[in-house]
Amino acid sequence: MPGITTFQNPKFFLKEILQKIDGCKIQLPDFQRGWIWDDSRICSLLASVSLSFPIGAVMMLQTGNPGVRFKIRPFEGVTENEWVEVEPELLVLDGQQRLTALYQALIKTGPSNTKNSNNKPINRYYYLDIERCLDPEADRDECVRSIPEDKIVRNFRGEVMEDYSTPEKEYAAGLFPVNQIFESLNWMNGYQKYWHQDGEKNEIFFRFHNEVIQHFEQYQLPVIEMNNETPKEAVCLVFEKVNTGGVSLTVFELLTATFAADNFSLRDDWEKVRSQFASKKVLENIKSDDFLQVITLLATMQRRRKFEGARSGPERAPAISCKRKDILKLELSDYQAHRDEAVAGFLQAAKFLRMQWIYSARDLPYQTQIIPLAATFAILKDKAENDTVRQKLSRWYWCGVFGELYGSSVESRFAKDVPELVRWVLEGADEPTTVHDASFARSRLEELKTRRSAAYKGIFALMMREGCMDFRSGQPIDVTTYYDESVDIHHIFPKRWCKDHPDHEHPGGYQNAVDSIINKTPISACTNRKIGRKTPSVYLEEIERKEQIEPGRLDEILRSHVIDPAALRTDDFRSFYEHRCEEIIRRIEAAMGKSVIREEEEQR
Repeated sequence: MPGITTFQNPKFFLKEILQKIDGCKIQLPDFQRGWIWDDSRICSLLASVSLSFPIGAVMMLQTGNPGVRFKIRPFEGVTENEWVEVEPELLVLDGQQRLTALYQALIKTGPSNTKNSNNKPINRYYYLDIERCLDPEADRDECVRSIPEDKIVRNFRGEVMEDYSTPEKEYAAGLFPVNQIFESLNWMNGYQKYWHQDGEKNEIFFRFHNEVIQHFEQYQLPVIEMNNETPKEAVCLVFEKVNTGGVSLTVFELLTATFAADNFSLRDDWEKVRSQFASKKVLENIKSDDFLQVITLLATMQRRRKFEGARSGPERAPAISCKRKDILKLELSDYQAHRDEAVAGFLQAAKFLRMQWIYSARDLPYQTQIIPLAATFAILKDKAENDTVRQKLSRWYWCGVFGELYGSSVESRFAKDVPELVRWVLEGADEPTTVHDASFARSRLEELKTRRSAAYKGIFALMMREGCMDFRSGQPIDVTTYYDESVDIHHIFPKRWCKDHPDHEHPGGYQNAVDSIINKTPISACTNRKIGRKTPSVYLEEIERKEQIEPGRLDEILRSHVIDPAALRTDDFRSFYEHRCEEIIRRIEAAMGKSVIREEEEQR
């Protein structure tokens, strides 16, 4: 079958490909799955093209082979009237998600159909912030704006915060709609007229045109074009091998290709690093990109220190950062210089987390918080063994957890936290921003019901750190019992009891409170099976009888979980709940080194 390896590698202008998609000269074989990319991926792709960064080759198949006939369909967003009678020239085998994103954002009439981070359908228009795009220090991903289909941005109360619903409002805000990229003259004329031919504004737009718009106009995509003699079996095999389900290229893969030019295999070296992390359960979810972020933090901090040590003019100091663009700037020498200390930093971070009674990745409040923690340990080295230093690190850590500060926009926080944390512990400088900004409200405690919350998992760890013992065995819950006894978070008052016992202030029973972390505690799997769905007074009596535990000793065990024994023995849920809530708050306050916000403060 000589046609199997027959292909060519032309380059097409992006505009030409998208116009052919719009005219249905390029379509999809029906076995391609649907359009799945979310809003953030579209923004990232637009940012890459605006910088002329490579976005990967596209694989296409020539049509016209009578032995290879597939049911075909157009790209999402092309209406039926436009394609129903058109015979395509090419079918896309790999690159559907990228091309659909670009077609919908740049060519399609109307908004792009995508989804948000919660997988809910949304419609969006995309804009480029003109002045931010021209700032060499700006992260291009942050220059791309995603705006609702009515072009009005509202807050959670529905109040209008930004309005770009007319061209004049776009001109005023300096936001360029990307669906005008290939027809920018009309928008430019309107922009100049709006600003009355202001020379400074004209200069800004001309720079934007030359530095950004032309990147789109001149962008070329490499295409692997399989000819129309390729057998169907080969087409299907190639599709299965090359299509990765729309997963974008990671910085690790891009850096791997860069380092390969210097005969260094980043992938092989990462496997060696992973083998050093293998015995640390808390590090089992560390990804290659996480490791590169730590190295980038170390490298950019070193550049900053060198600059400050040799400062002789007004030049701007290099930024401390670990965003995607910064990782891609890493040289092999940077990687090799900081690789071993980054490994040591992660291993010390794992040891530190174990001292906080966090033993596994599953119970880690924030995966992201390991990155600044590892970078800090890499810098401190042996100085981190000092008790005062560890106390400060512990306070910073728990402020991040209970302040719930590592859920989003984490790269900027990394860049602030690491140098601030180092100066705080070594030089006695001001508290890091994370410590200063962290706050926790009592009302939040009652809302913590699942592992999806960092604070929920944080309280689980705090209970073990404070020395809680298993109800039945009386053994302290440490790393040994955690694994040997399969310790997990379980209910104290069972769900059934709470449902069946209404209260005058809770007429529907205690369903709203039963799943709160206040009614849960670390218990071994065996003990949990034995107490089952029983009323507390019943299962406590059974524990005393079957395990031959004296009542006073069992009370001591309960207090180790900050449980009031009298309330539990009398099945007094209200007293139990209020007492334990207050005790947990005290432990949160001790961990954070600051007061929890009470109801009266929230109402001010």
